[in-house]
Amino acid sequence: MIETIALRKEYSADGRQTTALDGVDLSVAAGEVYGVLGASGAGKSTLLRCVNLLERPTSGTVRVAGEELTALGPADLRAARRRIGMIFQHFNLLSSRTVAGNVALPLEISGTGTRRERSARVAELLEYVGLGDKAEAYPATLSGGQRQRVAIARALADHPRVLLSDEATSALDADTTRSILALLRRLAGELGLTILLITHELDVVREVCDSAAVLAAGRLVESGTVADLLARPDSVLAAQAFAPVAADPAAAYGGRVVRVAFTGQADGQAAVGELARRYELDVRLLAGTVQTIAGQPVGRLDLALDGPADRIDAGLAWLADHGLAVLPDDAWAEVAV
Repeated sequence: MIETIALRKEYSADGRQTTALDGVDLSVAAGEVYGVLGASGAGKSTLLRCVNLLERPTSGTVRVAGEELTALGPADLRAARRRIGMIFQHFNLLSSRTVAGNVALPLEISGTGTRRERSARVAELLEYVGLGDKAEAYPATLSGGQRQRVAIARALADHPRVLLSDEATSALDADTTRSILALLRRLAGELGLTILLITHELDVVREVCDSAAVLAAGRLVESGTVADLLARPDSVLAAQAFAPVAADPAAAYGGRVVRVAFTGQADGQAAVGELARRYELDVRLLAGTVQTIAGQPVGRLDLALDGPADRIDAGLAWLADHGLAVLPDDAWAEVAV
């Protein structure tokens, strides 16, 4: 549904050039909730604004629903943007308009339907986001969560196929954030929307996203389903989700220290017990975490192994054969940092 190919965006100011996006290849399937995670300055907002060409890329291609937006003229691009809704971090509601007036604005601009049809659509959307009784209220009288629900209703007004979310929960408290994320998840499931959201919060990705990408310094570091990324012991996303035991584990704990990742049906603790018995190793559990991601368990176990090197190697190969991933020795320090 959303595809970017070799996407590059450069800015020039005071004779200096800054690269915000550096060859980003992104692919979002229809019906997915896809998160882009990264620190401030990573290029997340620029990426989002390039998807609907609010920012025109310096080079590269953007396709939405099979249509190459970067090849469209102004009139065709305006028509294509009607199929892409957008919600913003700070709501961007018009204070002089009522809630209903804000939701109706995209329909008025595009000339969609009669006044009666627009009113019916607005009423339908306000009921859907739980604000049916707030149609005549003004934004200043609403809570932050209510204002964001109005912004979501507005983004849905013209029946988009894609919804872009620019840090939509970062200005909200924890409880309100959860309710907005639940609404976004509901939109994807019930309306078949494809949602691309950017965030700097790992919990947002963990709670609502099917797939995710990590962006750093304008480059795509990794991408995949959230469960698969967290199951990879060398994943940047996993390194944020699961704290390491030490930057130099061998020095800190002695022996050989490994990190084992498991997901789905693999039973990590049972496998570790079998590892100790089968290969006659002394196995100490240094740390362990299991989380539920996308409805399935994803876990990490940090182990200290004592025994002959050949038996340790054979045991780790046995774990890999039984669906558990083992972090390579030479990658530990990089992930630990």
